[in-house]
Amino acid sequence: MIVRDRPSALRLFFILRGSVLPRIWMHLAVSTLLALLVTWTDGQLGHHKLHFTTTPFTLMGLPLAIFLGFRNNAAYDRYWEGRKQWGELVLRSRCLARQCLSLVAPGAARDGAAPQARIVRRAIAYAHALRHRLRDVPDGAPDADVAPWLEPAEWERVRALPNVPYALMLEMGTDLGHCLRTGRLDACLAPSIDASLSALTAVAASCERIRGTPIPFSYTLLLHRTAYLYCFLLPFGLVDTIGYLTPVVSAIVAYTFFGLDALGDELEEPFRASDNGLPLEALCRTIEIDLRTALGDRDLPPALLPENYRLS
Repeated sequence: MIVRDRPSALRLFFILRGSVLPRIWMHLAVSTLLALLVTWTDGQLGHHKLHFTTTPFTLMGLPLAIFLGFRNNAAYDRYWEGRKQWGELVLRSRCLARQCLSLVAPGAARDGAAPQARIVRRAIAYAHALRHRLRDVPDGAPDADVAPWLEPAEWERVRALPNVPYALMLEMGTDLGHCLRTGRLDACLAPSIDASLSALTAVAASCERIRGTPIPFSYTLLLHRTAYLYCFLLPFGLVDTIGYLTPVVSAIVAYTFFGLDALGDELEEPFRASDNGLPLEALCRTIEIDLRTALGDRDLPPALLPENYRLS
């Protein structure tokens, strides 16, 4: 995610980091070169003059702009929903740590650590594992982020399963049940902790829904085709009206339509590790710092800050 103050009006035109220009420059260049060619030939194709008035482009441009706006609104809804779910993950992780450490009675440790401490450490691993699952991180990367928070035997047990976050949730439920059966947790208080575990599961399911259900491809394909046809045919409708300014106006219109189209593509996938994706690593680090603080750890890592205006 790009994090920076709004630049001055002059610098605004020279910023590339976070802009959609690197994605659309080739389409923009083709559209502008075509406009230059149309202007140079005065709209003639061989011995035939291709004459268009601006009326069909006005009729086509207005609904195209409206539909691009609708699609971008739908894409931003997905982006904002993803951010709300990760905000919920931060909230529920803090609540789970507070509940486990304050409501579960201390007792003899089992398998290397007290059950309530293991649940809190698993919550840290859960956030990292969910990030890896949403971003399709290659095998091996979870060893550095997830494994340190689990017992070696537990990590070997869950790493081979198809859904590591859900496997960690089952392990947390097992420890919660153990605390309840051994009398370390009052039966009246157990539902509140179980509700936090269910909320963490709901966050993962909601994020998987967003990731696995894109905007219908036929809708996106229709907008792509219409935007390209409009921008490539526009110079023929402008050359008889504005003459040598046709390439300039065509480039501005093409930048707007191609840019909106590309922006919708980026916002549609909020969990992607891109300049405009959600800062999942920074959110995981926030959860890690808060939960390690709850466990009494004072050797805390620093919060992640933007590098070159990008927060990962």
